[in-house]
Amino acid sequence: MSRIPDERPLNPKPEVVDGLRRLLPRESVLTTEAELAPYECDGLSAFQQRPLVVALPETVEQVQAVMRLCHEMEVPVVARGAGTGLSGGALPLADGVLLSLAKFNRILGIDPANRSATVQPGVRNLAISEAAAGHGLYYAPDPSSQIACSIGGNVAENSGGVHCLKYGLTVHNILKLKLISVEGELFEVGADALDSPGLDLLALMTGSEGMLAVIVEVTVKLLPKPERAQALLAAFDSVEQAGAAVAEIIGAGIIPAGLEMMDRPAIRAAEDFVHAGYPTDVEAILICELDGFNAEVSFDVMRVRDLLLASGAADVRTAADDAERLRFWKGRKAAFPAVGRISPDYYCMDGTIPRRQLGPVLRQISALSEQYGLAVANVFHAGDGNLHPLILYDANNPGELEQAEALGGAILELCVEVGGTVTGEHGVGVEKLNQMCVQFNSAELNQMHAVKAAFDPKRLLNPGKAVPTLHRCAEFGAMHVHHGELKFPELPRF
Repeated sequence: MSRIPDERPLNPKPEVVDGLRRLLPRESVLTTEAELAPYECDGLSAFQQRPLVVALPETVEQVQAVMRLCHEMEVPVVARGAGTGLSGGALPLADGVLLSLAKFNRILGIDPANRSATVQPGVRNLAISEAAAGHGLYYAPDPSSQIACSIGGNVAENSGGVHCLKYGLTVHNILKLKLISVEGELFEVGADALDSPGLDLLALMTGSEGMLAVIVEVTVKLLPKPERAQALLAAFDSVEQAGAAVAEIIGAGIIPAGLEMMDRPAIRAAEDFVHAGYPTDVEAILICELDGFNAEVSFDVMRVRDLLLASGAADVRTAADDAERLRFWKGRKAAFPAVGRISPDYYCMDGTIPRRQLGPVLRQISALSEQYGLAVANVFHAGDGNLHPLILYDANNPGELEQAEALGGAILELCVEVGGTVTGEHGVGVEKLNQMCVQFNSAELNQMHAVKAAFDPKRLLNPGKAVPTLHRCAEFGAMHVHHGELKFPELPRF
């Protein structure tokens, strides 16, 4: 399915291809249909669009030259990392350059004394920890796709992972970025120190989805490996009990390294796929990992076990060794591909809610699932309320993709209604543009566009993504009634 984000008019300029060939080696400029096909989508394959051309630079100077050319010719540019994103953030434009950073895959240095690593944006997330392991250090954010996703993409989306409850998101684990502006200028934000003077542009760039600049270098924080990590697996007869247990653990002042929940469909899919030892006759499981010094972990494991049992857990198992702990996590991290084995297609959502709303929201998701006639498997970061409902559908059945999108939209709007957000770590991309109209009013969206204009006045960097136009929101509002009132009543309808 080919979709153009937002309402951008197409303005193809094929002469940009000749310009790129003057700047890059011939093999680094891709133009044939076969060459362009692998770049037509990211991990959200429901949205597909082949770019005008793909550029594969391998030096900072080449990236600068490409950006200068595109800025001069007013050709839009979409930067791409590993292509594992799940919101269409790296969806190309038919009249644009797809700028792949895949060749920027070197670890430039490990600094054990300052507990940092400097890497290029195409380095895989997991490769950083592998490179730092010999120093007793690791990189904490660990998305489920960490074996494949790139650090540049992690910064662009502000990715999290199963251990972000204790150790934070990407924004909390980076020190400095080197970027190239839309005009081709190289600049830095952040510092090698823990703070930097001036406005916090490092935080602004993190999660900006490639709309403000192109990342060419990242300095990340490294942490010492904990002395001990211990995982517990608790089974519950209802998702409400599991949700209440999450609140009890956090309320007791315990901050686990990870606290994840899966419901029955997700449990069964994961167990059939990787044989993690999950019970398959329960409604929900919680995986709780505690790490730190040995005595501290021993004390907290007993406290958490007591809290889980007091919250109604039918069974609580403590991993007997590190191998069993890793099996617990293997099932959780394989949940997405596991669900892919039981359904021709699935649509992965990404909303965030207050922890206290876990039970009610899961009940409502179940009701929406019945209303739309599509099954949903729930996998999420329970500790910070980041939901990942997986909507099962078959794109070969006419109308099912659209039905899945409608159900996904309803789930995200439910998240907003209970005080949450439309995205936790996957980004907005093209997927959640309509729901941004529900989350933010016109004044707030105008401010976001003003920030974009400050860095990219011509709207050449990843245009049509992340922040919807007011016209789009007016059109969406005309079709969408909230509690009897139209959103954005001050805007004209189409």
